[in-house]
Amino acid sequence: MSSQEVEVLVVGAGQAGVAMSEHLSERGIPHLVLERHRIAERWRSERWDSLVANGPAWHDRFPGLEFSDLEPGAFASKEQVADYFVAYAEKIGAPIRCGVEVTSVRRNVGAAGFRVETSDGDFDARYVVAATGPFQQPVIPAVVPDAAELVQIHSSSYRNPGQLPEGAVLVVGAGSSGVQIAAEIQRTGRQVYLSVGPHDRPPRSYRGRDFCWWLGVLGMWDASTPPLGAEHVTIAVSGADGGHTVDFRALAENGIKLVGRTVSFDNGTMHFAPDLRDNIANGDAHYLELLDEADAYIERNGLDLPEEPDARTLRPDPESLTYPILDLDLAGAGVASIVWATGFAVDYSWLQVDAFDENGKPRQQRGVSSEPGVYFLGLPWQSRRGSSFIWGVWHDAKYVADQIAIQQGYLAQNEQAVLVASGAV
Repeated sequence: MSSQEVEVLVVGAGQAGVAMSEHLSERGIPHLVLERHRIAERWRSERWDSLVANGPAWHDRFPGLEFSDLEPGAFASKEQVADYFVAYAEKIGAPIRCGVEVTSVRRNVGAAGFRVETSDGDFDARYVVAATGPFQQPVIPAVVPDAAELVQIHSSSYRNPGQLPEGAVLVVGAGSSGVQIAAEIQRTGRQVYLSVGPHDRPPRSYRGRDFCWWLGVLGMWDASTPPLGAEHVTIAVSGADGGHTVDFRALAENGIKLVGRTVSFDNGTMHFAPDLRDNIANGDAHYLELLDEADAYIERNGLDLPEEPDARTLRPDPESLTYPILDLDLAGAGVASIVWATGFAVDYSWLQVDAFDENGKPRQQRGVSSEPGVYFLGLPWQSRRGSSFIWGVWHDAKYVADQIAIQQGYLAQNEQAVLVASGAV
């Protein structure tokens, strides 16, 4: 079967793939984007029903298009985010083919580029961009065996409290997903246990400005690497209910029982690390540190922003913090289900090139991989803290497109030299 030729093949039509297409088009680089489902499918079908973006509409978007049906300070629903990327792809005329799954990418032998096998035939591509993002393979730690009489689902499969059996629920993970899911379930009257690990806890807003603005003016979005030891620390922030600061003490006051990091399970009992107080304290310290930096920025720049002294007032420690639960008999506590908000792993099994380390993670610098001609986009901390966020991936795509254009320039120069040497020009 003959293959189709394309200069750049982009795999994935989520926010990364759409951004990549825009920048390639601006440089006049021919390309094709392949998506196995629909544009921005994960926003539609792999998120819970009530999810909204964690950043306001003025921030969580690409520069070339605003949300048409939202106020700048509002938080887009998951369907609005997906519709936004569909509209953006139409606006830029992105060459996207949906319903096409890439099954393998291999370097051509004795020829330039890569052979790409898909569910819709083969392609020969000079360059390949893996734009499948960081949320590929849901991770459920091997803690509770499948044989246990518990319903276990990952946050990517959670839709609403109605899909869970009657009874109490253990939510594992204190990032944005775990906190929002736990609060939603608690509001239905169920007892919820929330396993809280290390986290950053920024204010939703402070002195009239959203935390996204503060991280921007303070240069924190552009941090190139995470702090040592905090590579896997989650951010606890919420756009739900119009946006609010995540406060674990307030969650406890509302009836959620806080526990430490989930460690092990045996004979029906879940065991938690004695680290809840430290995790909460470190989150508070991060919160207060950001307030200090914001205050200093205001004073340094002479800004007239309203003071907010109550922002530094912390609620009293709840009983679950003072007398932590280290062991929980799940059946005795009526726990019938566990929601694992424990993140994702990448899955590049289709990308069969020399671009990964011994742990299967991409070897790359700002998206340029160790395999010439292969690029990555949408990875956490790809170039900065904001890389896996909507606006951040747009800027990373610009850099990757520039690198592809540079390589094209070298190839064009070589082809010109060959023509001169042969007397063709």
